[in-house]
Amino acid sequence: MDPLGARSQFIDIQTLPTWQQQLGEDSEVTPQDQRDSLLNQQAFPSPFPFRPDINRKIILFNGDIALLNCTAIVNTSNESLNDKNPVSDSIHQLAGPELREELLKLKGCRTGEAKLTKGFNLAARFIIHTVGPKYKAKYRTAAESSLYSCYRNIMQLATEQSMASVGFCVVSTTKRGYPLEDATHIAFSKTHTQAHTVLLFKKLLPLYYPRSHEEEKACLPLIPADIGNSEGEPVVPERQIRIAEKPGSLEDDSEEESLESDLGQVGNHAFARMEGDVDKQRKLILQGQMSEAAMQKQHQRNYNRWLCRARAEDLSDIAALKALYQTGVDMCGRTVMVVVGRNIPVTLIDIEKALLYFIHVMDHITVKEYVMVYFHTLTGEHNHLDSNFLKNLYDIVDIKFKRNLKAFYFVHPTFRSKASTWFFTTFSVSGIKDKVRYLDNLQQLFTCIRPEQIDIPPFVLEYDARVSGITQMLLEH
Repeated sequence: MDPLGARSQFIDIQTLPTWQQQLGEDSEVTPQDQRDSLLNQQAFPSPFPFRPDINRKIILFNGDIALLNCTAIVNTSNESLNDKNPVSDSIHQLAGPELREELLKLKGCRTGEAKLTKGFNLAARFIIHTVGPKYKAKYRTAAESSLYSCYRNIMQLATEQSMASVGFCVVSTTKRGYPLEDATHIAFSKTHTQAHTVLLFKKLLPLYYPRSHEEEKACLPLIPADIGNSEGEPVVPERQIRIAEKPGSLEDDSEEESLESDLGQVGNHAFARMEGDVDKQRKLILQGQMSEAAMQKQHQRNYNRWLCRARAEDLSDIAALKALYQTGVDMCGRTVMVVVGRNIPVTLIDIEKALLYFIHVMDHITVKEYVMVYFHTLTGEHNHLDSNFLKNLYDIVDIKFKRNLKAFYFVHPTFRSKASTWFFTTFSVSGIKDKVRYLDNLQQLFTCIRPEQIDIPPFVLEYDARVSGITQMLLEH
């Protein structure tokens, strides 16, 4: 509690009226004569139908986002994460100096990305930092794609962290020149959560979140024609045709800002992964004619392609498995990532999407030292990842993944899993073997990571209690 009582300023979102509850309060959503005429027309489907279950989750809040008591709030900043704007200034003032120290460790954030920090002295548990695009009319498509990526990555983080509520600020500020109404359409077509808004939001929100069937019909003619695909992502037909017909030849584009978006839309086609003459490159490597620097550059380029794809694809089905998630820190203050083997149905999932999800989640984690905890508890054959997949993953990921991994805790291993892991780390990959620690029970894990710093699945706790109890009985006898 702040000694000056600042904490009393915080606003509990449960006390605010929802969007559905505000039905009838706004009389200027659409002209009355237009509404009456539309009611007489034959009903036709809207891409944004009346959903009271969603409307009950939306809150319009016109005030200081830093005061919201919710799971996370969004901070809009620049690439160096040190922007001076009213939203950031208020968040930093209330969060305290620890936030600035944490942001320095992130080493910036690229346009369209989103990064996570703790909320420190805020009522919100987390802060999601994102960087909106600078708007230029001639590069409108690139700006739309980047702004879409901001919201998509914010929502991805919210899903990964199982966040119950997120307070959004206006991501693309006037300082960056993005037309507010255009930016609002992108925000509403993508997000399905809480919103921090102004009068324009109030005007446009019914288009995407109608509060009755009547409002849905009335607003349908006002929805922009270019709302994007089912996920709200901007669609460029010309670009899709070019990629479909000539997947191996990307034309030169003066709009450098759209390059990342182009790569993200290439998809799974084999040509998307080509980097010149691969056979020639391998021959040069074998002959020792390719320098180490050139090899590293080639590897980085390949990883960036995978990263672009990971940010562009819908990975919500993989995220829903809860097989990979971030928790607290270990005794040395390093981030702890958890892998739950039992939650990986290898035979049922798209294994390439699993690889993309791993890259997407881990990319911002691995910029600093981290540890991984793998729960092998109660896994079956259908949960075991193929060694070829693991080798492929190891070869693809950036060097920071390997350099900053300080320990891999293997919990509840079996004799067979120990043997397989030894063989894999000895003959297939290098630099990992010495980091693997086999832990037979959770008490051993707690000597490295405090219990309150790690979220452990209930079935793991139950299994450990049962097995530890049996072991204790055997020791006593």
